[in-house]
Amino acid sequence: MNRWRSIGVADQHGRRVIVTGANAGLGYQTALALAGAGAEVVMAVRDLDRGQAAAQRIRERIELARLRVILLDLQSLASVRDFALAQAAAGPLDLLVNNAGLMVVPRREVTPDGFESQMGVNHLGHFALTAGLLPALQRAPAGRVVSVTSMVYRRAGALDHGLGLTGPYSPMGAYSQSKLAVALFAEELDRRLRAAGSPVLSVLAHPGWSATAPKKAAETAADAAADRPAARPGRSVRLARRATAILGSSPRAGARAEVYAATAPGIKGGELIGPRFVVRGAPRPVPLAAAATDPVAAGWLWAESVRLTRTEPNPAGPMSRD
Repeated sequence: MNRWRSIGVADQHGRRVIVTGANAGLGYQTALALAGAGAEVVMAVRDLDRGQAAAQRIRERIELARLRVILLDLQSLASVRDFALAQAAAGPLDLLVNNAGLMVVPRREVTPDGFESQMGVNHLGHFALTAGLLPALQRAPAGRVVSVTSMVYRRAGALDHGLGLTGPYSPMGAYSQSKLAVALFAEELDRRLRAAGSPVLSVLAHPGWSATAPKKAAETAADAAADRPAARPGRSVRLARRATAILGSSPRAGARAEVYAATAPGIKGGELIGPRFVVRGAPRPVPLAAAATDPVAAGWLWAESVRLTRTEPNPAGPMSRD
């Protein structure tokens, strides 16, 4: 695990962490790094079989890894509530890594709760999850929430108030909108935590141009196209995946920013951590585009997310007594 020490991963013994989407890609690499540093890692996964297989791979590399694999389907608010209730009752939570996500779903899909699927998983599911777990994060000495965005959030320009349910559908457009929503939420959460005097930090991370993306997109497309041949991706999406597979960084390299944002001392709330040279390089704070720091858009998104998920993060909740 020396490669993780090189980016500032301190000893994580005694810390309880949750990583969503921990069975593959960036989430797997993040869980591996945190387990290797001594943390107790809850691997929150949509597929228990894949999650158990991923946990076994980690145990083969780290004999004393402390892992728990628990079902979490971010497409379902009921699943999110059940998971959050159980984990909040398990004691203080030191770290939540909102990593899981859908990417470039070939056609507009709707979750059981009526959300556009990419917005539903990437933002609204994690919004509700953070709300449910914030009391446990407040009870930790220095809780931290890491939300994983993508630099394609810049492509969105401005937040779509239809949240992907109205107007023409573009797979990459909907993905960009969902990642802009992730950034706006993380920044608004940071503002509210600071205003409440909370010790919890809200931090953003992006992996750069990572080759985990086309794999995730291909898995998403395969699931969607299984019963609907028309759901197969278009030519532009296929070409983008091929270019990323050739030029993008590995999932291990892409996870460096995520791990750094999760563990490095001196990180400030509201910072975006990413690779120095977009594709590769040591993680560091990088500038946020104005669209991600717009307080008006963030305030609207917060209120709408509360309405849609029927839950709200409470930054002024009980603080740690440690």
